[in-house]
Amino acid sequence: MRKGEMTRQAILDEAVRMARYSGLSGLTIGSLAAAADMSKSGLYAHFKSKEALQLACMERNGEQFIDEVIRPALAKPRGITRLQAIVEYWMQWYSHPGGCLFLAAAAEFDDLPGPLHDFMASEQRDLLESLARIASTAVAQGEFPEDTDVFQVAQEVFGILLSYNWMSRILSYPDAADRAWTAFNRLIDSLQS
Repeated sequence: MRKGEMTRQAILDEAVRMARYSGLSGLTIGSLAAAADMSKSGLYAHFKSKEALQLACMERNGEQFIDEVIRPALAKPRGITRLQAIVEYWMQWYSHPGGCLFLAAAAEFDDLPGPLHDFMASEQRDLLESLARIASTAVAQGEFPEDTDVFQVAQEVFGILLSYNWMSRILSYPDAADRAWTAFNRLIDSLQS
């Protein structure tokens, strides 16, 4: 990686960290320049507008999610084991200081048309499709019936993860993880009975 690319990645890592606390709307070239100990003009050379910075921040967040959640889960054996792994890694993802930028962006841009909304919606669709593909490996392994609606499984797993995030981060329930795993195990059991 060249120095310019390394600098840009370090800037975006800081942008993701900041946006987890302030949301994408609170992320500005000025605030990021101060946090990254750079001049505004130096930062502007990397991102020509606030929107370009926000989009790059979301892209970097997606790369981090792939590195921390998707790749480790895909390294596990196909089927239910892989589905369990993605839930485990995703729950760890939600524990990042400041929370989940995907969820912050969803709340921020759900009703606002434009590139940020479109990118956020595309990322969420990709996550659901990843869950459905992982569920389909359980069908291929014979762990779920052949007629399993894998997108329904994906939606239910996604719902369990969203509920876990809410119960854990917003309500600070100490048993949020146990309850999420109970819900997940019930879902798996219902598909195997």
